[in-house]
Amino acid sequence: MSVLCVAVAFEHLTAPDVYAMARLRQDVFVVEQQCPYPDLDGRDTEPATRHVLLTDVDDLLGYARVLDDGAEWRIGRMVLHRDARGRGLADVVVRTALAVTRGRDVVLDAQAPLAGWYATHGFEVSGPEFLEDGIAHLPMRLTQART
Repeated sequence: MSVLCVAVAFEHLTAPDVYAMARLRQDVFVVEQQCPYPDLDGRDTEPATRHVLLTDVDDLLGYARVLDDGAEWRIGRMVLHRDARGRGLADVVVRTALAVTRGRDVVLDAQAPLAGWYATHGFEVSGPEFLEDGIAHLPMRLTQART
């Protein structure tokens, strides 16, 4: 296995990259988790958005999207292919996403069962649990030292 994880702007993605990330997000969020939601929300193409791609040769194993929300960064669309789960690869995706966010706080909405795992990366619950697409989520925040 030769895993590579990079964070790139939309303009640097290839057509196969875009297809693979859309396919992975659809396969997991819409099909597996049965959450039909408006995935194409206009934020993928924003100039400051970074797409974190975890690949093994030509296969997309994991993905996350890092959004510039002004005062803070937002990590979302964090996903691993079913075959990549349980091997510590999500840690690689999060570390790569966090490398983009230096200097500002980071927020995310974690599926509730994953809040403890996000806490291992320094995130803390920052509000009450809420339902999104029928799945319990917790808002979380990582406060980063200003440099």
